[in-house]
Amino acid sequence: MGQVVATAELLVRAPADRVRSALADYTGARRRALPEQFSDYRVEAGGQGAGTRVAWRFAATSRRVRDQLVEVTQPDADTLVETDTRSSMVTTWTVRPTDAGLTTVRVRTTWNGAGGVGGFFERTFAPRGLRRVHQDLLARLDQDLAAG
Repeated sequence: MGQVVATAELLVRAPADRVRSALADYTGARRRALPEQFSDYRVEAGGQGAGTRVAWRFAATSRRVRDQLVEVTQPDADTLVETDTRSSMVTTWTVRPTDAGLTTVRVRTTWNGAGGVGGFFERTFAPRGLRRVHQDLLARLDQDLAAG
């Protein structure tokens, strides 16, 4: 059993303050940015940044579906941390301003993987799949911010 890590990064075409606000907006911008792997989305508490609790079904594959209940913390102005209360999964969103009103957004998800042969396949293939989901979400967020 080892830790599994998936990361993605995108240069978003909006200033850092707008990107931070959008990432923390679980009732609006985040809901609009979710790709098809997320369903049954609902905000159970809060809705803006730290203190938010949100639930969804995440379908990594057709056979790998998880009901997640995520609690959001914000250790500093540039970081949002989403902790799944039903598993070891933790997703950290980091926002860094660059030049000319652009912002780098990095997302990193970790969890405790399975052991044995199943764990080998999980550590090998799951990060690639989750990276694609994160890249899709970031691209949708970028489009949403560029449009508005």
